[in-house]
Amino acid sequence: MTRAPIDLFTPAVELAQAIRRKEVSPVEVADACLRRTDDLDPRLNAFCHRADDDVRKAAAAAADAVVRAVSPDELPPFLGVPLPVKDLIDVAGWPTTYGSAGAGRAPAAVSDPVVRRFTDAGFVLLGKTTTSELGAVPFTESPALGVSRNPWDPRRTPGGSSSGAGVAVAAGMAPLAHAEDGGGSIRIPASCTGLVGLKPTRGLVSGEIVFVEGLASSGVVTRTVADTAAVLDVLARHDPGAWWSPPSPPGSFAAAAAKEPPAGLRIGVLTGSPLDGITVDPACVTAVESTLRALESAGHHLVDAPLPLPATEELIGAFTTVWNAGGAAIELADPERVEPHNRALRAAARSTDSWAYVEGVRRTQQLSRRVVEGFTARFDLLVTPTMACLPPLVGTLGAGADENPLAPLLNSYPMGVFTSVFNVTGQPAVSLPLHHDEATGLPVGVQLVAAPWREDLLLQVSRTLELALPWSGRRPPAC
Repeated sequence: MTRAPIDLFTPAVELAQAIRRKEVSPVEVADACLRRTDDLDPRLNAFCHRADDDVRKAAAAAADAVVRAVSPDELPPFLGVPLPVKDLIDVAGWPTTYGSAGAGRAPAAVSDPVVRRFTDAGFVLLGKTTTSELGAVPFTESPALGVSRNPWDPRRTPGGSSSGAGVAVAAGMAPLAHAEDGGGSIRIPASCTGLVGLKPTRGLVSGEIVFVEGLASSGVVTRTVADTAAVLDVLARHDPGAWWSPPSPPGSFAAAAAKEPPAGLRIGVLTGSPLDGITVDPACVTAVESTLRALESAGHHLVDAPLPLPATEELIGAFTTVWNAGGAAIELADPERVEPHNRALRAAARSTDSWAYVEGVRRTQQLSRRVVEGFTARFDLLVTPTMACLPPLVGTLGAGADENPLAPLLNSYPMGVFTSVFNVTGQPAVSLPLHHDEATGLPVGVQLVAAPWREDLLLQVSRTLELALPWSGRRPPAC
């Protein structure tokens, strides 16, 4: 009997269940992902490192484990499910380029703790995905890794810096993908490519180091809230070797996501740009408005109160002092080969003495406290656009770089203006693909933000919205 072709848009949790029930083999799933990548990646550019032999070997080992298991219950939760890793963290035996021509190409000796949690959970590592150089801007158009393109419209960016992650999942090359977020780099590509992308609370998911004072965190981009919750159960574990790490959560995020949220939540709204001088696209406002109607219909209450945000100069000044120095945590073989905007950021960081840096950290922490205390006093959740714009056209974000090397970063502000605030505050935030712009055919993400450590509430309300404004039937036209 011939099996039906594997639907690579099947959610990861469902795919794992099918593998455990022996309805499909991990080898079949891996081969299907590799074939689809062969077909689509030459024009979309999701992957920067492929190790197909390693993938097939890991898939075969997973298939053997399924056969040997006395009961499916003894198998890891995601055994045999393919997952690519963003090329900013180490996978043993594979190079880490950080998206830079200045990086070495020697294979990493050991895997990052995040990667080890993935493999412990049974995932088959599918390769490494593209990123902007050092993760510094929310798009990948680089000399080292080329141009990553949006499956919904290849003329446009898929966002970033987890560009390849968003492309791979949206195009059906993988059921989900690792991503990292230091200013929006999980949520921005999720918005651009029609996916779910959750940035966890600061410190909930630990990596090899605490990067940029905890502004950054690992996570995933997925197609469903259930997948996001189940993978958070894998990643959010107490790490005794981390600089700081909370105890493991007392309950399952997957179980929490399946529950109804409390009634009558206080819902705040922010549709105007947190930074002066940025206009929000009407499609992004429309996405928020439809989300608010769904939340009101579910019995929640809109609160007419502002989020106590700092002045533009104050926020940017504190954030950039910390952000500029992030490159110091990345070892490069030839730093002179980095792109001009990163060269400028590194020069700015070197001109900042340690006293000024600590002052920047202090100001950032004080701003964070002010916003979070104001948030919790007013809201249970905040709803914003994920981005202030639709996905920009490829080639436009680098305009002006010849005159000002920081132009790519400045041009990207409309993409990250709503997301980066919550990297500073450390709050959990998720982008959901709740709107589809009829004029352009593009997905439009809506961001939900909760108080620190309230991923459970964030996931519950996300699931409510997934049912009210479903997106599972949407697929890129070329895929």
